[in-house]
Parts: sequence; C-alpha cells; structure tokens
Amino acid sequence: MDYPITAVARLAGTTSRTLRHYGDIGLLQPSRVGANGYRYYDSAAMVRLQRILLLRSLGLPLPAIRAVIDGGAPDGAAAALRIHLDYLRGEQHRLDRQINAVLTTVEALERGEEPMPEKMFDGFDNALHRDEVEERWGPDAYAQGDSWWRGKTDDEKEAFSRKVADLNKGWTDAASRGATPAGDEAQALARQHIEWLSGIPGVPADEDGSPSAEYVRGLGDMYVSDPRFAANYGGQGGAELVRAALQERLARSS
Repeated sequence: MDYPITAVARLAGTTSRTLRHYGDIGLLQPSRVGANGYRYYDSAAMVRLQRILLLRSLGLPLPAIRAVIDGGAPDGAAAALRIHLDYLRGEQHRLDRQINAVLTTVEALERGEEPMPEKMFDGFDNALHRDEVEERWGPDAYAQGDSWWRGKTDDEKEAFSRKVADLNKGWTDAASRGATPAGDEAQALARQHIEWLSGIPGVPADEDGSPSAEYVRGLGDMYVSDPRFAANYGGQGGAELVRAALQERLARSS
C-alpha cells in the first residue's frame, strides 16, 4: 500500500514542497509516480522519511543525512554523528536558557511587574523557523543566518532581540491606532524593517545589498498567512499593515 504525497505530508507534519525537494536532491524518492503526476510513497519510503525527519530534528544538514542513511563511509558517518552530538549539547543549553527566561517572565507577571525584554528572549533564536527559511530561500540562507546568530555574544543577542521587540511593538501600536500603509508612521517602520533585514546574512539581496523585492514581498505574505508570524504584529490586522506598508515602500523605491 502506498500513500499520495499530500497524505504523507499531513501524517509527517511537513509539506508537499519539502517532500518534493527531498526527491529532487535524491534524499527521498517516491515509490511511484502516478499518471496524474502525483508522487506516492510505500512503507519503505515512509520508514526512510521517518529517519530523515529524526535526523533533521537533531540539526543534521541534508547532505549529511543522506550520507548516514545511505551507509556512507564509517568515518563520514562518525563525523556526522559527532556534529549531532555537538548540536544536541547546544540545544540542551539553549532549552535550559529558554526555561529560565520563561520562568523569569512568569514570576515577574505574578508579582505584577513588567517583564524585562533583556531577559525574555534568552535562548530563543532563528532555528525555530528553519524549515520555512530553507524551503523558501534555500539551505544556504539558513546556514549563513544561523552561523551569524550563533557567533554573537550574549550581549549582542540581547541587543538584537530588543531591536526586534521594539520594531514589533512599533508595528503593533501603529496598527492599533489605525495607521495607513502609505502614512508617515508606517513608512518609517517599513524603512526600519528593511534596514533590519539588510543586516542579516543570508537574506537574498540585490546588487546594492538591500533585500530583494521578491524576498520582502514573500516575507509580507508569510506574516499574513502564518498566525505565528502575525502574532508578532498584534494579529492579522497588524500583519496586513506590515505587508501593505512594505509593498508601498518597495513601490516608492523602484
């Protein structure tokens, strides 16, 4: 018995696009392709996918996953697993920091105090949206951004998190007051938003170094379509303001 790609994606908690990408790079081939072009996966393919997702969740890059699953040279597999181990230790440390950060926030709220932004985001980083980044803009974009983030000191990470929090608060406040996308306030925020993106390695850029228009438009669409991102801007209305203001900014600069 085999299953169509949509069913496999739903069962595995991934996307059809991801499964097609795995096929394109030779990591996970469908067991057959129907006359309608649909990809189907049998039990052997599903077992392979389970292993892929397990290794993926541990942070192993796709080429290393293929080497491990396909039974590459022992030294290569050992090196890949060593990367595994280092990643897991790093994740353990990051989770401990997240727990402390959330606990600090809870205790402050219970005391009726305002949580400190400098402490709220300790341990939180861009790995949370790894799949989205790689699916939309490629593994190199994620790898560069991840390396850049992990290379920062704790103080630099706190400063960056504060900047993001301030930008998100600005968008949320503007949306709550009914700011228009073409208005001065929203356009000032759009300029800050694009400048912020420009400082992140791996972001697809034009020749002048500014984020590509296609990338910025794609982000705006993602903010609106994904509730996790919309929440950063106060909900759907805030995300729609961000998208419209960014589009307006791009139109003015073209």
